[in-house]
Amino acid sequence: MRTARALAVALVAGLGVGTAVVAPGAAVGAGGERDSVRFATYNASLNRGAAGQLVSDLSTPGNAQAGAVAEVVQRERPDVLLINEFDYVPGQKAADLFRSNYLEVGRNGAAPIHYPYVYVAPSNTGVPSGFDLNNDGRVGGGDDAFGFGVFEGQYGMVVYSRFPIDTEHVRTFQLFKWKDMPGAMLPDNPATPAPADWYSPAELDVFRLSSKSHWDVPIQIGRRTVHFLVSHPTPPTFDGAEDRNGTRNHDEIRFWADYIQPSRSSYIYDDKGRYGGLRPGSPFVIAGDQNSDPVDGDSVPGAIQQLLDNPRIIDPRPSSAGASEAAVLQGGANTSHKGDPKYDTADFADTAPGNLRVDYVLPSRQLKPVGTGVFWPVQADPLSRLTGVFPFPTSDHRSVWLDVRVPGRH
Repeated sequence: MRTARALAVALVAGLGVGTAVVAPGAAVGAGGERDSVRFATYNASLNRGAAGQLVSDLSTPGNAQAGAVAEVVQRERPDVLLINEFDYVPGQKAADLFRSNYLEVGRNGAAPIHYPYVYVAPSNTGVPSGFDLNNDGRVGGGDDAFGFGVFEGQYGMVVYSRFPIDTEHVRTFQLFKWKDMPGAMLPDNPATPAPADWYSPAELDVFRLSSKSHWDVPIQIGRRTVHFLVSHPTPPTFDGAEDRNGTRNHDEIRFWADYIQPSRSSYIYDDKGRYGGLRPGSPFVIAGDQNSDPVDGDSVPGAIQQLLDNPRIIDPRPSSAGASEAAVLQGGANTSHKGDPKYDTADFADTAPGNLRVDYVLPSRQLKPVGTGVFWPVQADPLSRLTGVFPFPTSDHRSVWLDVRVPGRH
């Protein structure tokens, strides 16, 4: 017998609206185990311009943007959720405040949502490198940090889960050096004859691959463990002819493609010094704002295809009617795009690059997708107040969700 959630997912997928309005009987905490698990990623733009500001904003339940983000989550109701662009605060203080003051407070008729388990860890953003990484003749500032940020932890990330997180076996890769990736796509200084020389040997000796971090977060779903592989590669823009951000974006994406492939992962080491990738046969979900569209935008050609075309990965190709509508109404760069706009997940500037598909939830072959979508309602839908147009009430990104069956969980 199909559950209420399964019926709701089938209806949403069939209509193509991608708004993920789940039937009340399928809500988290409604009682009884469901036959599917909902994973989601959401670049919620809960970053702030100064250290401590996010904690201040979340300390009371009155922040309008945080409230709207929470309502999106409450209406979508993921079981396991990655939020990108959520400033890192030691002791998970910001994460706890968002949970207690926003997620656990019902908004505009949406039921509260409860996540007993949370994971946060440091980010490379804003961490000084001590080098002139952008070669502007000065050392200091966000562009010379290991990941762009004006303070340590800006643009970080957080994982919320209804299921237990095996924190003892979480692996983080914040410190992995870019030069230690075999065949790394290191950027080249076009003003010199030497190849791949934008960064000096001394800089490469400390330069970290991940602009934020890469995390392998094991989620215990009944008797099975699903590895939630989360990251947020740097945008492939804001650089010059050397394409230092585009090449880094490519290799940040490549990291997970290598990590899930035993024959290619032996070089990888985590922050505790353990080498190797994912154990063969382990089910996983790769999630995050990958900042790479399959055919449009500025990323290195083939960057996201390292995941989308990987034989170990399923691309569920989530879509929404709201994205198709936005491309037509906004025009501009969208009119020259080669990709189908229904797959877009971000509402970027209409001049350039236009709307793109950059946010992904990609399951391994062991997991069976039973529903997927993008939270992007059409303008006639009352819930479009949660996405809107610039200046956005929530974020320029849309939440992406995926329902999968986990074999052997019971």
